[in-house]
Amino acid sequence: MDADIEEPSDRRGSDTARAGNARWRSLFAFTAKSHILPLCLALVLSLASGVVTPVLSYLLGKVFDAFTSFGGGEYTGSELIQEVSKWCIGVTALGAASGLLHTGYFGFWLVFGELQAKSARDMLFVGMLEKEMEWYDLRKDGTEALIQRLQTQIRELQMATSQPLGFAVQSTVTAFSALGLAMYTAWDLTLVTIATIPFAAIVLGFISAKMQPSIDAQAEELSAASKLANNALQAIDTIKCFNGQDFETWQYAKVIKRAAKKYLLQAKANALQIGFVRFITLSMFVQGFWYGSHLVISGKKDPGDILTAFWSCLMALQAVEQILPQMIVLEKGRAAGATLEAILTQMGKRRRVIMTGNLAPQFCEGDIEVRNVSFRYPSRPDQPALHRSSFFFPAGETTFVIGKSGSGKSTLGNLLMRFYEPTTGEISIDGNALQTLDIPWLRNNVTLVQQQSVLFNETIFKNIAFGRRDWDSVRREEVKQSIETAYLQHTISDLAQGLDTIVGSGGNAMSGGQRQRVAIARARLRDTPILILDEATSALDHISKASVMEAVREWRRGKTTIVITHDLSQIEEDEYAYILDKGVVVQEGYRYALQRGSDGPLGAPRRPSVTFPINKRLPRLPEEMRKSSVTTATSTSRGSTISTSSTDSMDIQYRPRPQSVYIPGIFGTTAERTQIARGSRFEPFPSTAAAGAFTMHRMSGMPGMFVRPPDRAMSPVVDHNSVSDWPLPSPKIRNLSLVNELHGSKSDISKPRSNSQMERMSKRWSQNIPMRKLKQQADPLVAQRRESDRTAKVGHVAPIKKMLLTVWPTLGWRNRCLLILGFVCAAVHAAATPVFSWVFSKLLSTFFLPTNRSQQALKWSLSVLGVGGGDAIATYFLHYLLETCGQAWVDSLRAEAIKRIIDQPRAWFDEDKNGIPKLTECLDRNAEEMRNLLGRFAGFMFVVAVMLVTALTWSLIICWKLTLVGLATAPYIYAVTKSYQAVSGKWEGRSNDAGTAASSIFTETFSNVRTVRALTLEAYLHGKYLKSTANALNIGLRRSAYSSIFYGISDSGIVFATALIFWYGAKVAASRQFSTQDIITVFSMLLFTISSANAIIAFIPQINSSCATATRLLRLANLPHKESHEHSGHIRIPALGTIVFSNVDFTYPSRPHGPVLNNLNLALPTHTSIALVGSSGSGKSTIASLILGLYPPTSGRLTFSGIPISALHMASLRSLIAVVPQTPQIFAASVASNIAYALPERSPLASRQAIERAAEVAGIHAFITSLPGGYQTLIGEGGTGLSGGQLQRIAIARAIARQPKLLILDEATSALDGENAKGVRDLVRRLASEGVGVLMVTHDKEMMMACAEVIVLKDGMVMERGAFDHLMHSPGSELRRLLS
Repeated sequence: MDADIEEPSDRRGSDTARAGNARWRSLFAFTAKSHILPLCLALVLSLASGVVTPVLSYLLGKVFDAFTSFGGGEYTGSELIQEVSKWCIGVTALGAASGLLHTGYFGFWLVFGELQAKSARDMLFVGMLEKEMEWYDLRKDGTEALIQRLQTQIRELQMATSQPLGFAVQSTVTAFSALGLAMYTAWDLTLVTIATIPFAAIVLGFISAKMQPSIDAQAEELSAASKLANNALQAIDTIKCFNGQDFETWQYAKVIKRAAKKYLLQAKANALQIGFVRFITLSMFVQGFWYGSHLVISGKKDPGDILTAFWSCLMALQAVEQILPQMIVLEKGRAAGATLEAILTQMGKRRRVIMTGNLAPQFCEGDIEVRNVSFRYPSRPDQPALHRSSFFFPAGETTFVIGKSGSGKSTLGNLLMRFYEPTTGEISIDGNALQTLDIPWLRNNVTLVQQQSVLFNETIFKNIAFGRRDWDSVRREEVKQSIETAYLQHTISDLAQGLDTIVGSGGNAMSGGQRQRVAIARARLRDTPILILDEATSALDHISKASVMEAVREWRRGKTTIVITHDLSQIEEDEYAYILDKGVVVQEGYRYALQRGSDGPLGAPRRPSVTFPINKRLPRLPEEMRKSSVTTATSTSRGSTISTSSTDSMDIQYRPRPQSVYIPGIFGTTAERTQIARGSRFEPFPSTAAAGAFTMHRMSGMPGMFVRPPDRAMSPVVDHNSVSDWPLPSPKIRNLSLVNELHGSKSDISKPRSNSQMERMSKRWSQNIPMRKLKQQADPLVAQRRESDRTAKVGHVAPIKKMLLTVWPTLGWRNRCLLILGFVCAAVHAAATPVFSWVFSKLLSTFFLPTNRSQQALKWSLSVLGVGGGDAIATYFLHYLLETCGQAWVDSLRAEAIKRIIDQPRAWFDEDKNGIPKLTECLDRNAEEMRNLLGRFAGFMFVVAVMLVTALTWSLIICWKLTLVGLATAPYIYAVTKSYQAVSGKWEGRSNDAGTAASSIFTETFSNVRTVRALTLEAYLHGKYLKSTANALNIGLRRSAYSSIFYGISDSGIVFATALIFWYGAKVAASRQFSTQDIITVFSMLLFTISSANAIIAFIPQINSSCATATRLLRLANLPHKESHEHSGHIRIPALGTIVFSNVDFTYPSRPHGPVLNNLNLALPTHTSIALVGSSGSGKSTIASLILGLYPPTSGRLTFSGIPISALHMASLRSLIAVVPQTPQIFAASVASNIAYALPERSPLASRQAIERAAEVAGIHAFITSLPGGYQTLIGEGGTGLSGGQLQRIAIARAIARQPKLLILDEATSALDGENAKGVRDLVRRLASEGVGVLMVTHDKEMMMACAEVIVLKDGMVMERGAFDHLMHSPGSELRRLLS
């Protein structure tokens, strides 16, 4: 047995390392030994390719020397051609070598980046796979947001360590080589020329240091934005049902705006660096020229040496200047590497001594003992989940654990699976302490089936086969028995592809009940000695639940089974049960004895109204064993003596409900509701009534004494403490509210229409009317948006031109002005280069002026200084303004994308290509890369274009022959560059797709890490992930090979063109058609222009990468807006009236072969309570979805007060309805914000008093006030963890706070204990008495009895309807069959 020592590190851990602490070695944090060879080859080739430029400078110096000699009369025309030809041959050879070297250096750097990315992915996967659950619970922004940020940071590290790092290395080598050549040629002139470089280095270092904190701050803001987007997409049903679309868009836009401010600080610093270096580069020659003139005049150096030194210094500083645009990429990569390294370091640390046992017994009998265990969740250190609790689960028996929400039931399962370590106490299996057991052995002998059954994005067969360790060898015949146990055969037979049906991400293609059945089938195939069912049948109908439980009992006979439930009907007379309250075992015993007791949920005075099954019982124990009375105790353990408690103590602790419970008016009086509709001040709940809601009378306990033997056969009941108040139920979803927009037309909503008006409206819409089409808004992107979603293809990359055309329409007028100003500065910067080259050539020509040399030198030196200053200012504003506009462009597209995503019909989210990880990746990483198109590349390409036009025009004027020869090389260079761009773009798209596939597996694994560990699927998912990352690496390596070849050809083409220009220039000069000075001037302009154009080639991979990612974001930003069925109508109704389904058929778009509703004809009055009943898959929840407008009917008509739903204003319709679905969706926000979600801030419904009263009615107020932060306590991702029942009650409070006309409860009590469920039943009755409609989708008999009418569905059709008692006594009743 090993012990891992934990160090006290991150409590509510930071998920990011501080960029300010990042060092350049962080870029190599994931470099393995196998990466050394490609890294060394990349470095060697970078060194060699970096020397190419200085060598070219040397050769060009010799060429210029020849022209200078010719201009001075030393060479004849033929001698000039001969001398220049010699050096041009050298330039041509250098071009060939340059092509090979650049091919190698570029390819190996891309390979190194791919290897770094794979290494980071694999190490993070393994690290997170081995991390304890406590680490996940303590993530500040939640696991989902962390996963998304990790993917982004891996990408940033990969980008930095590939071409940008290689480019930086090459440019550094070029700079030092050029300086070395300059020193060799004229060391004294070089030192004078670069005298300002130390000062410049200090300034640049200072600016770079200021950039670091903003990188870290931006990362935190982007993490928060990713968290918001992820939460919103996960809760899309909730957002739509409660009109939270605008709120979510506003909230997301607010966060990305904060992130933009942090990025613009980086952009300003980077622009300042570039502008400063630009000024130093152009002005440094002024100081050097005077000294160079002195050297020429004194005869110490000839003009050729001076020119070589000047060119070398210029190339050195140009190399430094070319590094600066890459600095943001490198800085982000450095910060990403440091962050990922820090997270791995956190994973490697431990916080306490954890015993990692290696004991693996040959057999597991299944005897479980829990002794005095206490436990607190890391995210709730102030709230004990279990407190000195003891249990004994004997081998071969079925034992129940029951209790109210938050009592600690599920915690027991988590501890037995060893997801967490107990704070105190001990757990043993077959006498072996849990800490000493090998964890894989433990989880292969214990199966946990939880309420939220998680399925993987595989087939049904594979999801069931995962129950076995050798899942890949499971045959179809072997899963047959498992399918029968879970009663899945009919569900599978109804599916077109049967067992081969893909269940979708998280199993979203199946209903909640179907997912639970698959999970039970998986557990059946697993067939471990110990089984824990944690509310595993809560989503099943009565018949299915009873059938499944009967099958489970038959299967588990003689095997240890723990059933955690709130459904008391599952417990048979002779089955043992523990009752938990607030983490303490307050009662235990056999059911029959607990029923005879006067206390607890099974006690006679407060006996639930559920009719317990008595026809199927296990054999009774001997009579003397069943005569034991209910006893009380303070503690219990195997073989221990239980001390008695006084009646008084029990009287204080337990206050059961009276027979008649008073519940305050949920929405106040009718007059009060009228007032709030008119906008006057309103108190939703009378304070005195609210305070008395669900008050319980006190009841005496029964003292006694009992000694419990180890086999517990003589212990029918032990009452440890009388059970305290069992709170109200809380359904499982988040409810949203009406946005300000919906209150705009007060005449429509606040003033009820007369009956005659409603009749006229009903007649108007009595016939089928086609859905109205919305008028297109005047939007320049409408056509593009429409086409974008239709034609989007995987791997397709839109051209940069098409993307940049979307910039202008998305910017506001202020940013449009900045954009124009930015391109004006770009034009100035572009013009500055040929102007500088012309002025510089004039300065150089003074070397061979016979007279007036000093005066001319002063004139042109000052001109150089002026051009340098103007160019530096233009360069600063060029970069900063375009980065500002790029950020505004991307943020606008982000906000537009999230708005349009949320606006899409519900069916859109069921498509695989629109999975949540892919969408959040587009909004996060893709948007960050897309900004570069305008911020970095558009301005640069514009500068080169203007520079080319200016230089070529000027050159044509000065020497048209030489210029035309230079232009003759353009088709070749263009063809090669275009080919390179096409190849690079193609493979960049494939590489991105492969990376996204790997990210999806990463997300699926760690979003469901609890299930992964429970099923010991770590090895399978790790292998699947390794295959995916290996595929991504393989594609990346092929991308490296193809891209590097074309990169080398493109680079060498520029050098070949240079040789041709110089050779032909010698011929022109020899012909005396143009002066030597004009030819040198053209040389200078063409060389500067070619050099700048050549830089574009280096950016092509990054441009293609940005284009590939931008294509995805543009697809989302161009989605259709307000064109779905949700926006077809405009009529606002003040009341729902009768909801009528007429011949309605419906099939989910994602399941086209499985119709859910078949010719449904149903009328639902909305002033009373109705229960929708039927077996799983009968269409109950689908009806609720159609009423809420989440899907349109496939055929038939759905009307409200006779008006088709397609004609109704959907937002106003939803404002009249509140829904509490089976699975609660809670936002990462405070409790108060969740209850008042999307309500207007000034609305009385959003006031503190209204929120608290809604919580009181939902029975959650006392719990909320017990939290450390009360109503301001953060819950959801990264916040305080809550039980399923607690989340349900918050969801109920949110629904109540909205004061709906119709409340839809979709299995809202499936996870609630008896007392909480009773509170919901009382709530339903109270609402119905006040005229508020309740539509209850339920399997629970008691909930049916609480409703005025019951509607029974079967196969998507109404079988019968009527009062509960009437249907139960009708011959051949379907309801009676369901409940029998």
